[in-house]
Amino acid sequence: MEDENYTSVTEFIILGFSEFPELQIPLFLFFLLIYLIILMGNLTIITVTCLDPRLHTPMYFFLCNLSILDISCTSVTLPKLLDICLTKKQHISAVGCFTQVYFFMISICDEFLLLTVMAYDRYVAICHPLHYSVMMNPRLCILMVTGTWIFGFLEPMTHTVLMSHFSYCRSNVINHFLCDVSALLKLSCTSTSTIDHLSYAVAVLFLFPCFLLTLTSYVYIISAILRIRSSEGRRKAFSTCSSHLMVVLLFYVTLTGLYVKPTSTQSVDHNKFYALLYNVLIPLFNPIIYSLKNKQVKDAIRKVVNRKQIPDCQ
Repeated sequence: MEDENYTSVTEFIILGFSEFPELQIPLFLFFLLIYLIILMGNLTIITVTCLDPRLHTPMYFFLCNLSILDISCTSVTLPKLLDICLTKKQHISAVGCFTQVYFFMISICDEFLLLTVMAYDRYVAICHPLHYSVMMNPRLCILMVTGTWIFGFLEPMTHTVLMSHFSYCRSNVINHFLCDVSALLKLSCTSTSTIDHLSYAVAVLFLFPCFLLTLTSYVYIISAILRIRSSEGRRKAFSTCSSHLMVVLLFYVTLTGLYVKPTSTQSVDHNKFYALLYNVLIPLFNPIIYSLKNKQVKDAIRKVVNRKQIPDCQ
């Protein structure tokens, strides 16, 4: 049967968590609270980074971009999920669905690159501390972040354009809480081999090198820390990269659960669970990890809070 014989899909139906009809309002309140905490936490990081001159360094410049990325990621998916839970309006236009796919893929690509850049920053800080200001100069930092955002916006475009031209004849019902790539491909009557080959090429040429560079950076970092003779020196050196290391581990563990799994175990509940972890857990914990583990961030937050309280006391 030719593709032109299929009925064009103009909208999709996102089921969300409709298998729990009695929990829609509690789920709405839960996800709303989580969304507000994510916004507050990441906006706090952005605000204190901009206001405190002590945080005008490469590490916090990258952290500020990570917070912007986390806000963008959750804002792509959670508002629609909140709407589904509250109003039960599960319809989304085809244009809206593929737009969500595009921006969700942007967040994944950008986070891969940004965490790799941050790992290199920590490598230079620990392994070449005397040359840090030269090697991580402002121009280079701006170029790396700009390149990260540009590549992040360009790479998912091919996937999205190809998928938007597929025929979806099996159904227009997406058993997920977002327009997920794998969920959409299951509904397609068009051969997905092109997308499969493209995804494999991206993994080999882009994702694996990012992982390898991050891993290599931490191999050198750990080796350098172990060579420090004093325990106090080792503790201080490790504290400069421990926050980023925790964020990297959280990112790769959730993403591995989402995409790297045997075909036989690919269930709807499995995909929903790990997608939820990626959309909620990472943006929620990133600012918490950096705030709790970093004395400079905590001091900057206190400084901003005290500054706002001063007029009230006068």
